[in-house]
Amino acid sequence: MKQNIALVMGGYSGEHDISIASGNQVYNQLDHSKYNVYKIIVERQGWYWDFNGEKCPVNRDDFTVSCTGRKIHFDLAFIIIHGNPGENGVLQGYFDMLGIRYTTCGYYTSALTFQKGYCNPVVKSFGLVKVAKSVLLYKEPTVAKLDELMEGMTYPVFVKPAAGGSSVATTKVKCREQLLPAIREAFTEDRQVLVEEFIKGREFDCGVIQFPKGSKYEGWNPDFKHKLVFPVTEIIPIGGHEFFDYEAKYDGFSNEVCPAEVDEAIAHHIQEVSYRLYDLLGCRGIVRFDYIYNTDEQELYFLEVNTIPGQSAESIVPKQARAMGITPAELYEMSIQAALA
Repeated sequence: MKQNIALVMGGYSGEHDISIASGNQVYNQLDHSKYNVYKIIVERQGWYWDFNGEKCPVNRDDFTVSCTGRKIHFDLAFIIIHGNPGENGVLQGYFDMLGIRYTTCGYYTSALTFQKGYCNPVVKSFGLVKVAKSVLLYKEPTVAKLDELMEGMTYPVFVKPAAGGSSVATTKVKCREQLLPAIREAFTEDRQVLVEEFIKGREFDCGVIQFPKGSKYEGWNPDFKHKLVFPVTEIIPIGGHEFFDYEAKYDGFSNEVCPAEVDEAIAHHIQEVSYRLYDLLGCRGIVRFDYIYNTDEQELYFLEVNTIPGQSAESIVPKQARAMGITPAELYEMSIQAALA
C-alpha cells in the first residue's frame, strides 16, 4: 500500500508565503505513484487539508483528516514550515507525542537552533568556528542605555529577531541614531532581539543531509560518512543590497554562485565544520549552515543554522544538490527514507 505523507506547510510567521512556495515545490517533486501526498496548511485560523480547493479540517487530537468519508492517518509528516511552529520545535514535540515520524531535526535541536541568542554560544563552545559578538535583548532599552548596550562592539551591527528567518525585520545599523528604531522593528517580530556585530567578508552556505545506511549515496563524499555535504554556495547581494536581506533572498537581488569560486581549502573547511556541527547539534533531515569568511582575518564565522531551509526551485540547497547531480525528487526521497529508517 502507498504510504500517506502529510506535507505540512504555512505557519504563523512572516515566512508563511515562502513556506507555501517551498511546499508546492516539494509536492510537485514527490513520487505520487509511491506516496499519497496531502497538503496540510497550518494557519492560526486553523489547520486544514487543501483538498482540491476545499478546506478539510485537521483533527489535532490525532492529526487525521476525514473529508473523503474515511479517516486518513499519516505515516510521516514532511515538515516544510519556516519559522513558527515548524522550525522552533513546536510541531516536532506535537508529532513526538502522537508517535508520528517527521523529516526534520527533533524538538530540542529545533528549539535551540531557532533561537540565535542561545544557539550561538553553544556553537562557540565547540571551538570549531568563530561567532560574532552579540547581545540578547529581552525588552526595548532606553536611549540612555544604548551606549552601555554597545560596549565591546563597534558599528555597524545587525539587529534581528532572535528567533526568526528569511531576514524578516533584520536591519544593518550604521550609527547610534539607527539603533533604537531597528530594535523596535525587530521586537514586532519576536519577543527577543539580537544585536550582533557586523563581520566584513564573504557569505557562504553549506547544506547537509544524512541518509540511511546502505544508501546508494554511500561513498559520494569519502570524507563524510553517512551524509551528503553539498558544494558550498557564495551569496553575493546586488542592486544596492548590502546583505542577504528578504528582497535579496526572494526578489532576485543576489547572485548565488555554486560551487563557490573560492580556494578549495576554504570550501573544504566550510564543509568539514558543517559536517561536524550537524552531529554536535543533533541535526536530522536537510539542514543548511550559513557563514561569513572574514578575508582580512582569514577566519570563518558562524551565522546561523537553518533546520528547514527553503525548497523553492531557486532555493540554495536544491541548487547545491543539483550541482552534485542530485535532483530535487531524489533529495526529498532521501529525506523521507532517512526519516522512515
